[in-house]
Amino acid sequence: MRRRISWLVLAATTTVVVSFVIPLCLLVKTLAEDRAMANADQEARNVAILVTGLVDDDQVAQVVGSLDAPGGARTAVLTVNGEVLGSGKIDRDDPEVQRALGGEAFEVVDDSGGRVLLPVVGEKGTAVVRTSVAPKYLHAGVTTAWLGIIGLGLLLLAMAGATAAWQGRRLAEPLRDVAGTAHELRGGNLAARARIRGTEETKELARALNGLAERIRELLAAERATVADLSHRLRTPVTALRLDAEAVENRALARRLSDHIAVLQRSIDAIVHEARRPVRTDLAQVGDFAATVRERTIFWQVLAEDQDRPTEISIPEGELPVPVAPDDLADLVDCLIDNIFAHTPEQTAFAVSLDEEGGTVRLVVSDDGPGPAARAGDRLGSTGLGLDIARRTATGSGGDLKFGPGQEGGTTVEVTLPLAAG
Repeated sequence: MRRRISWLVLAATTTVVVSFVIPLCLLVKTLAEDRAMANADQEARNVAILVTGLVDDDQVAQVVGSLDAPGGARTAVLTVNGEVLGSGKIDRDDPEVQRALGGEAFEVVDDSGGRVLLPVVGEKGTAVVRTSVAPKYLHAGVTTAWLGIIGLGLLLLAMAGATAAWQGRRLAEPLRDVAGTAHELRGGNLAARARIRGTEETKELARALNGLAERIRELLAAERATVADLSHRLRTPVTALRLDAEAVENRALARRLSDHIAVLQRSIDAIVHEARRPVRTDLAQVGDFAATVRERTIFWQVLAEDQDRPTEISIPEGELPVPVAPDDLADLVDCLIDNIFAHTPEQTAFAVSLDEEGGTVRLVVSDDGPGPAARAGDRLGSTGLGLDIARRTATGSGGDLKFGPGQEGGTTVEVTLPLAAG
């Protein structure tokens, strides 16, 4: 926007300045020529008066020589007898001289300079007075005047450019501020507010965005309060179900009921945990995928050793930044590994590998337990909520999650995330 305003103002100013500068330069040139030719004409007329006053040729030659200023106009007289008086040049065979001998007084301006020719008609015949001006004197001072005019035009353009840049910044900065606030709100910083400044339209836009942010905050607070109340309401009947299950005399039935209740309890906890997840406060958080996987595999390694689970961990050295918050990365890795511990028997081997290829980072978590179809039967009442959370984390940052059978049996979960820019 700033650039467009600047170019628009500069284009308009350039058009106006050029429209004035070119005619003004031509006018200066014309005035300089008119001034030089007027001086030459005056000098020629003065000499013509002397010639018509019957002054002898020697006196005329002396006066003409005194009129010739060094480097200025040059005057010459062609007498009736064909004699040339003065320091100027005059040739009887010149078409211009022949034209003056015919009784015509005129001026000529061309590339070779300016010339004034006056015929002096007497009793003995016609004499010609010719005053010439060299080109450098004909346009004396024009170059300096042109430089001054062009310099003034450039100064006006510079002032217009500076004014346009200032005005563009004055209009664009408040809009950038509003856009930045919108990006922060999108990133989860619900405390972000736009400053009320700029034009009336920009102020109204900032007020509308701030009002929307307040409304979103109110709705989110109400939703969290509802979830908290729901979790509180559900915990009491679940606890009652667990007590009733423990009172069942049939131990097999009691165990199945307890398993169902445990799955229900985990589902409720997962839903509440996801609903209460804090909104991220940074616009574009970046997490180190390699460091997070390394940290979480060390955490789960203790439980794996306790259950005699063979593990194979492959994590490259260095950092692998991805556009996901570190806490979300940790939750994602925990969901995938916890899925193995929850739904495969002890002593089941699993592997975790992380690698980077073509601008993406790929995490593969595989195990030697039952495949997805068989495992679904083993998951007593499982809803797969953990994998849904992991999939939302991956797809929300431009990645993907694939869940399916491994090449040699078991189950493989593959998560791909894009590398963070910069």
